[in-house]
Amino acid sequence: MSYSVPMTKESYDSLQEELKRLIREERPRVIQDIAEARSHGDLSENAEYDAAKNRQAFIEGRIQELQGKLARAHVVDLSGLKPDKVVFGATVTLYDTTSEEEVTYKIVGEEEADIKLGKISCTSPVGKALIGHKLDDSVKIKVPSGSVKEYEIIDIKYL
Repeated sequence: MSYSVPMTKESYDSLQEELKRLIREERPRVIQDIAEARSHGDLSENAEYDAAKNRQAFIEGRIQELQGKLARAHVVDLSGLKPDKVVFGATVTLYDTTSEEEVTYKIVGEEEADIKLGKISCTSPVGKALIGHKLDDSVKIKVPSGSVKEYEIIDIKYL
């Protein structure tokens, strides 16, 4: 089953760079490591050979994974759009009406989500609830802990 995966330009470029590095640098290096380990003789008790083969399997698996992601990627371009509502790729600043604190999130695809970097998935409860809302909207969201949070959207940017 083939489906497209929404992705920011930043993430797409990052995955492409990783793929290039694996193919151009890591793959040749591990092939050289295997050849060197083979030259040491008995492969049945050669830890260097086993480690190099395991590393090769990891690299080849990651290359296939990246190629699949890039082939299915749908890069969302927000340039030229007026930042008047929350959409995929938008950076949103929220005011938590309970804690009276501000928090900023970028709405991204599942592959890119990293709460430590302020990136939340468009399929997360918060991401889903925010999409489609406009500046100054008040949004009530049932968060994974079970409580309901109320946020006011105070800024939307398309970076």
